[in-house]
Amino acid sequence: MHASVVTVAFEGVDARRVDVQVQQLSADQPSFTIVGLADKAVAESRERVRGAFAGIGLALPSMRIIANLAPADLPKEGSHFDLPVALALLASMGVIPPDALSGWAAVGELGLDGRIAPVGGTLPAAVAADAMGLGLICPEANGPEAAWAGDAPVLAPRSLIGLVNHFKGATVLRRPEPGALRSGDRVPDLREVKGQESAKRALEIAAAGGHNLLFVGPPGSGKSMMAARLPGLLPPLTSRELLETSMVWSVAGLIERGALTRDRPFRSPHHSASMAALTGGGLRARPGEASLAHNGVLFLDELPEYSAQALDSLRQPLETGEIVVARANAHVRYPARFQLVAAMNPCRCGVGGPGKGACGKAPRCQRDYRNRISGPMFDRIDLTVETPPVTASDMALPPPAEGTAEAAARVATARAMQAERLRGAGLDPEAGWDQTVNARASGEALERFATPDEPGRALLMRAGEAGGLTARGWTRTLRLARTIADLDGSDGVLRRHVAEALIYRPPLAAEGETTPGRAASVPAW
Repeated sequence: MHASVVTVAFEGVDARRVDVQVQQLSADQPSFTIVGLADKAVAESRERVRGAFAGIGLALPSMRIIANLAPADLPKEGSHFDLPVALALLASMGVIPPDALSGWAAVGELGLDGRIAPVGGTLPAAVAADAMGLGLICPEANGPEAAWAGDAPVLAPRSLIGLVNHFKGATVLRRPEPGALRSGDRVPDLREVKGQESAKRALEIAAAGGHNLLFVGPPGSGKSMMAARLPGLLPPLTSRELLETSMVWSVAGLIERGALTRDRPFRSPHHSASMAALTGGGLRARPGEASLAHNGVLFLDELPEYSAQALDSLRQPLETGEIVVARANAHVRYPARFQLVAAMNPCRCGVGGPGKGACGKAPRCQRDYRNRISGPMFDRIDLTVETPPVTASDMALPPPAEGTAEAAARVATARAMQAERLRGAGLDPEAGWDQTVNARASGEALERFATPDEPGRALLMRAGEAGGLTARGWTRTLRLARTIADLDGSDGVLRRHVAEALIYRPPLAAEGETTPGRAASVPAW
């Protein structure tokens, strides 16, 4: 007897339809075969299905059983094929009604006792099932996550026997409720940072425009402290961004009990992370830290300590907002629109520069340390700011009058100005973060809204003629000046806004002449 059920195969965060077809054939030698370009985990499904059947008191028929995963040329990976294979087999055996599986897609991993274990990717699977006009059968632990996909039917049984009883009418499984939606989780307050007023200003500008930021300073100067406080300055995720981000986290298996959060992601991988860990990859092309930071912040502490290969792999997603993991038989795409915040010491010794405790190998030590990071990578950083050592007098000062709440209010006002400009231009400010922040402005929008006045343009021209700006640097300086103008409440970009933007973008000096973060003064141009 033949039976089939729908499931999905994942290509990045996209879920493609797969039909699981089971056929029982007469044979002298019983066997159970899975075909359809299945990986090791899928091929092992037959043993988990066999064990799960034994756990609920069933035995496989003494026949030749073939499970075909169609289309056959689409790679199939993961343990979530266990449940659809088992359901199609149950229908072919007559254990559940033959038409019971029509209108349903299924994902889930089986235990040897018949329980259905949680799997990653339930949310994109539910979205795909809803688009196909189907409901979703998933593990009980994934039910609240699948319920976020819309009003489509969802069944979330705890075990295989519970699902069989539901289809036979002995029990009724009800649609689970969506998981909790957290918002406003506590983040460290900016008021806790003593001194570093210039760095705080740069942090606020970065938050207002979504710009990439680099802190350069000795150990203990507060670089990591300020980076950890950036999420508190950012607005919550929009509904569209929440769905995009949650789908990436779902594929990675990081959503617990279906709980989603409107807080923007903040990922801080260790500097020993490989290229695959940062950008995604591995045997199953899992999302990396850059994709997990989608619509949020990726913080790279001790920037020069990362491998050159790992750092340069981020250059493309910083421009395009997505990561493509190439394989011989497929190209997997993951979204990766993140805001890069990095921190580094002036040199390998940590101190660098002149003054007390200065590095005795300067400037060679500083130059060699800086050269661990490629010039094109530096060029993609909008703001570079020094964080000088925090003195005893700084620590003795009372807490600053302004903290995260006050800075976040100014950031929200600047973001509102950017959204209003988009509405005036006939664009949708809810279309995605890449269209609602100045750091992504390009083309006509950049020319229309970020062109400075004549004094500002003249200053920018002198900076470019002095060799301090590449073409990318020119564009990023305009974007940065537009953000500074927004924080200033100005409709136009003025000379003072361009001047401040240039201070945060040091010129590309000859090797060894300028340390990163030590910007030349504007009058030099």
